Amino acid sequence: MSLVRMTKYRTLVLATIGFNFSFLIWFSFAPFTGPMAEEFGLQLAEIGVLASAAIWLAPFGRILTGWLSDKFGAPAVFAIVLAYVGVFSMASAFAQSYTVFFIERLIVATAGITFVIGIQHVSEWFEEDELGTAEGIYAGIGNAGAAGGALILPRVFPTGWNGPLFSTNWRAAFFYTGVVSIGLAIVYYALGEAAKTEDKRQATKESASFKGWFHTATRYGTIVLALAYVMTFGLELSMNGWLATYYREGFNTESLVLASTFAATFSVAAGLLRPIGGYVSDVLARNERNILPIFTGRYREQWTFVSLCFVVLTMFGMTLAGLSGRVLVAVAAGFLVGMGCAFSEGAIFAQVPAMFPDSSGSVAGVVGGVGTVGGIIYPLVYAAPFLANLHLGYSIVAMSMIPIVLLAAWVFQPRIARVANEAGIVGSSPAPGAVASDDD
Repeated sequence: MSLVRMTKYRTLVLATIGFNFSFLIWFSFAPFTGPMAEEFGLQLAEIGVLASAAIWLAPFGRILTGWLSDKFGAPAVFAIVLAYVGVFSMASAFAQSYTVFFIERLIVATAGITFVIGIQHVSEWFEEDELGTAEGIYAGIGNAGAAGGALILPRVFPTGWNGPLFSTNWRAAFFYTGVVSIGLAIVYYALGEAAKTEDKRQATKESASFKGWFHTATRYGTIVLALAYVMTFGLELSMNGWLATYYREGFNTESLVLASTFAATFSVAAGLLRPIGGYVSDVLARNERNILPIFTGRYREQWTFVSLCFVVLTMFGMTLAGLSGRVLVAVAAGFLVGMGCAFSEGAIFAQVPAMFPDSSGSVAGVVGGVGTVGGIIYPLVYAAPFLANLHLGYSIVAMSMIPIVLLAAWVFQPRIARVANEAGIVGSSPAPGAVASDDD
């Protein structure tokens, strides 16, 4: 029993605060890549590897914790993750060898797996017609924690820091954010309740079997949304870890604070605009409004497809803006990329719990876990030594997204979309054309 009587709105606030801080601590290294590179003797390509490494454990971690949240309830799982992340963040502040530091930060980076825990927690409290908006608020404000890290940490822990315990700013930042993480773990465990009703909790718990997980993981809907999340949330992760370096190295921006501020404009767009993506999906579904006649009757799918196309176009625009040589044009282009990510992610996670109401944690784990792969691969493209300049990587990434958009176009066809939560690549399931032709 919680210390405070929880409501759906209090649960939303609790989950959002927990995830916002998780995102801040996840990317707390990004504003300090310069001084860390200097202390450990890192080259630009090695910074790209560090940005990529922040995502390495997220795919498996999200898949596992999504299922665990269904099985054991979100509050316990969220608290455990926040607690060990805090311990290793504090430990990384004392690392003297880069190898030890790298391993400790890998573990801290698993803070990102809390996303699917919170998605599951919120979906256990809200009705279907509010899911897009609620999940959008949760994920949007939560994702903005990366912007908070970029804006707040370099100012709280500036160059020349000489405070209690540490004379190095990034070491102090890692230690004190770890302390806060442990405190939040205690609060989440004490206040959180797993579901709105005991019946809802039991229905979710009973669906959390390996057989049930495998079935939902191999449905067409899960697969296409997971790949769409690669090109949206995976992209967001990669940009959060890379843009401060890009604005510093690509435009000779000397000030650490200024480069981090430029990077934060992307994170603000990608985070705070995400609720709009979920809200638009809810409105289109409630009002049964078509905005893309080729997918008539599939209202959420139409909005998701439009937003995915926008992401591809803005990534090509990022290269053109960079080649202009004007940093403010590149910052504006980055803001538009962040906007595209926000709308797409909100749309995708409006579909996930609506499609699988009793397995939202498991499906969110697959979609969220697979989606992080983009955050591993894309930074390696941005920092690839064979590129003529730092601006071309964005167009290469954009071209890699086109097959995903084409797959989405196939799955979002009404005759397939109607059974996308049942038809899959393996196992017994209805054929795409086996359902009556009436739309929902």
